[in-house]
Formats: sequence, C-alpha cells, structure tokens
Amino acid sequence: MELELKDYLAIIRKRLIMLIAIVVIASSVTAVYSYYFVDPVYQAATKLIVNKKNDLADQLDINSVNLNLRLIDTYKEIIKTTAIMDKVVSAHPEFGMSSEQLIARIKVSSVNNTQVMTLSIRDQSYEKAVEVVNAVAKVFVEEIPELMAVDNVSILNTAKLIRNPSPVAPNPTLNIAISLIVSLMLGVGIAFLLEYLDDTIKTEKDVRDVLGLPTIAMIPKVKRADMEKARLQIAESEQAGGKAHVPIN
Repeated sequence: MELELKDYLAIIRKRLIMLIAIVVIASSVTAVYSYYFVDPVYQAATKLIVNKKNDLADQLDINSVNLNLRLIDTYKEIIKTTAIMDKVVSAHPEFGMSSEQLIARIKVSSVNNTQVMTLSIRDQSYEKAVEVVNAVAKVFVEEIPELMAVDNVSILNTAKLIRNPSPVAPNPTLNIAISLIVSLMLGVGIAFLLEYLDDTIKTEKDVRDVLGLPTIAMIPKVKRADMEKARLQIAESEQAGGKAHVPIN
C-alpha cells in the first residue's frame, strides 16, 4: 500500500505526543549530563617557527624556505617520539605523565605553505595544559639541533595563563542540538515502525483498502463514562417507576 505525503503527516500527528516526549527527555538528559556530569576540558597551545635566524634577513632565499617547509613534516613526527618526551618526563616529574601519555595527548599541526607549527594539548586543568605544552616546546627546540644537526626552530609564542579560560569541551549547546536532531529522527522512526506493525482495521478507509468492500454499517465505540451515565439513568428511571430513555449516539 502506497502512502501519500498526507498519510505520513497523519502518522506523525497521531504519534505526536510520543515524539515530543522522546525529544524532550533526550534533550533534557543530554543537557543535565553536559552541564553537571562532564568535567570541563581546556586547551593550551604554543607556536614554533621553522626558520634560521640568518634567513630572516634574506627573505628572497626561496630554496631555504622550501627546505624549512619540507622539514616541518619531519619535525611533526620527531616531536611525538620518546626522544623528546622522555626528556620532558625526566625534567617535569610533577606532570605525573609517561612518555606514551604525552605522545597520545600532544597535537601538532601546521597550516599549508607556512613555517609555523602549533603544539596543543587538552587537560582538565588549564594551568597544567599551559605548563605541559610549553615544556614540550622548550625541550623540542633544545633537542632538535642535536637530532637534526640544524638550528632552525624557535619558539614564536608560548601558551599563557589567563584568568578565566573557556573550556573547549564539553559544548552543551552542540550536544543538545545533536541530541535533539537524533532523538527527533529516532522518534519519527519509531512512529513509522509502530504504524507498520499495527495491522488492525480502524476506519472505513482501512476496510476499503484491505478488503476492497464498501462499509455497510458502523458500531460506535462507547466510552466507559457514557456507559456509567446510561446505567444511572436506567436506575433512576426504574426507581421513579418509569421507563428510561437512553440516547444512542
């Protein structure tokens, strides 16, 4: 049986209360979880520039610039090795992190065709994130001349402590929006599934579609309240010695 657009709308309207309940419950649970049960996560970042000091005075040396750009990919891999992280862990035992943990958490990125690398890390403590990322940057700058036999990396700017840092996660607004969309899709899916599984005949149209026969008569559905009202009318009539007249809708 093919359904028209109005049939789909009718199904949604029929299950509208259920649909609203699913969306409200899912969004509320997500909001409570995001605001009260998830610890905020902060991010700190520092920037490094790959460029020899004497290159700054000779901006026309395109070969040197291209070499530095190619070296960035190498440096990005070197930073995330134990050769660097072991020294960070050794110099800063107060971090309470192993080399493997640092490698997993430190993020290194660069913009295409630039000589700037960004080191970033996330932590539930903004102060610790600042200290860790600055320590990694400092050790890398100190160790790269020995590892690569070239001194062309320097710190462009370090991560700084600020009074009221904004967490990068969680994002309650985004979480609620995603929850609303997903729960809405789930609710619509459940509504159509229930309609698909419901094979009962309820209307004249159902009789015509399923049996292909016209409807001769209909038996109205009597509510319990109407039945109780009819019984009271009959009882009162019998007590009065008269006949009860029970209206039939």
